[in-house]
Amino acid sequence: MTESLPPQDVDRVAAAQRAVERRRARASLKRDLAMRVRSGQSVLEEARADADSAAATLRVPDFLAALPAIGAGKRDRILESLQISPVKRLGGLGVRQCKALAEWLDQRFPQPTPRDGRSRLLVLAGPTAVGKGTVATFIRENHPEIHLSVSATTRAPRPGENHGEHYYFVDDAEFDRMIASGELLEHATVHNRYRYGTPRLPIVEALDAGKTVLLEIDLQGARQVRQADPSATLVFLLPPSWDELVQRLVGRGTEDEAERSRRLRTAKVELAAQGEFDYRIVNDQVADAARKVVELSEASVG
Repeated sequence: MTESLPPQDVDRVAAAQRAVERRRARASLKRDLAMRVRSGQSVLEEARADADSAAATLRVPDFLAALPAIGAGKRDRILESLQISPVKRLGGLGVRQCKALAEWLDQRFPQPTPRDGRSRLLVLAGPTAVGKGTVATFIRENHPEIHLSVSATTRAPRPGENHGEHYYFVDDAEFDRMIASGELLEHATVHNRYRYGTPRLPIVEALDAGKTVLLEIDLQGARQVRQADPSATLVFLLPPSWDELVQRLVGRGTEDEAERSRRLRTAKVELAAQGEFDYRIVNDQVADAARKVVELSEASVG
C-alpha cells in the first residue's frame, strides 16, 4: 500500500494543480479573445468583478496581444500610451488605468447598440455548431406565438430531420426555380457546398397576421435580410467559448475531418462579423438563450 503524502506535500500538489488549471483557463480565455468569442470589454469587466477569475490573473500584455490585429509592437505602444506597466495583471489595475483601458477598447472595438424602430422580423444567426437550430426548435416547441420560418436547403437530411418541419429538402433544380420565381427572401451557398434559402410567402403572411417571425439563417442570409428590411432585428448567437464550439462540432459527428476544418475556418469569419448585429446572446444553456431571444421578440415594435 502506498503511504499517504505528508500534509505539506499534499498542499504542494494541490497548489500545482490549481496553477495548471489557471494556466489552462487563461489559455482558453486568450483563444476566446483571438476568435472574438469574448469581447475585451467583457473580459475586463470579469476581471474587475472577480479577483479570483482567469481574467483577473491575465497579464495586460497577454490580454492585448490576444485581441485581433494587435501585434507585439502595437501592444507595447498601447501600454505606453495608457501608462500601464507590462507586469500588471487585469485584476491589479487601478481605477484610472481600468477607465483608460475601457475607453481604448470602446474606441478600438466598438460594441453594437440596439436601434430604434425595429420590426417583428427577428434574424438569428451565428457560427457553425453554435446551436442555432436547437435554440430555434426550443422556441418553436415552447412559444407557438412566434412563427419560425422553415428554410429550403439542397443538403441531405440529418438523422431526425423531417421535410417541411426542419427544412424543405430540395434538389438544385428546384432551388434554381425558387430563385428565378422570386420565392426566396434570401439565399446563400454555405461552406462552399450547400445552398440555403428562406421562402418569402410564409413570412409575409405571418407578419401580415401580426405575428413575430424568427429566421434561423447564416451570416450571408442575415445580411440580405438587413438589406431587404433595414428594421429587422439581428441577433448573433455566440458559443460559451471557442473550445466549446470545437467540441460541439466534433461531438455532432455529422462531418468528416476536412469538413470540420472548413467549417471552423468559416466560423472565424462569421465571429468577426458579429458587430453587424443588434444583439449578442451566449448559448450556454439552450432554454436561457431561447428565453433571451423571446424577450427580444416581445420588445419588438411593429
